[in-house]
Amino acid sequence: MRLRARSQEGFGLIELLMSMTILNVGLLALVAAFQSGSLALQRASRQSTAAAIADIQMERYRGYKYCGILFAPADVTTAQGDSTYTGDTAYSAGQLTPSNDPKCTGSTAPSDSKPLQTITGPDGKRYRVDTYIVYDTVTAARPLKRVTVVIRNANSLGATPYARIASTFDEATGS
Repeated sequence: MRLRARSQEGFGLIELLMSMTILNVGLLALVAAFQSGSLALQRASRQSTAAAIADIQMERYRGYKYCGILFAPADVTTAQGDSTYTGDTAYSAGQLTPSNDPKCTGSTAPSDSKPLQTITGPDGKRYRVDTYIVYDTVTAARPLKRVTVVIRNANSLGATPYARIASTFDEATGS
């Protein structure tokens, strides 16, 4: 009986199984880390592309004269039917159109000034560009126009926006 208890038979197999289990746990952790890194890189790529798209959109408005910073009434009506657009914090029922902008009556909105657009970015992915134009007043000062551009994933509108940029324009803009 003592000889059997001192026997080393079978321990090599147990040691092999234990080392393979430890190696598998380590490899699975490594694979999980690579996958997590890959997802983080994809998200960062989309956010940087969205920031560039938002900046390009805002530059368009910076190039317009003050009375060109508004929407066509039909475009605003279409946008008001979209729950994602109206659910944003930048939304106001008073989106600026020629009819509700007293300083710019008779003006027309530029053809590329749209509250809702879906574009394909340089990375080949689709982005939803929501633009909001409202009056923003500072106490005892003349009214300003505040333009807010929000970039979302066109395939998942309920998700957190990738980018948000806002700028104000004074009536001296582009005079």
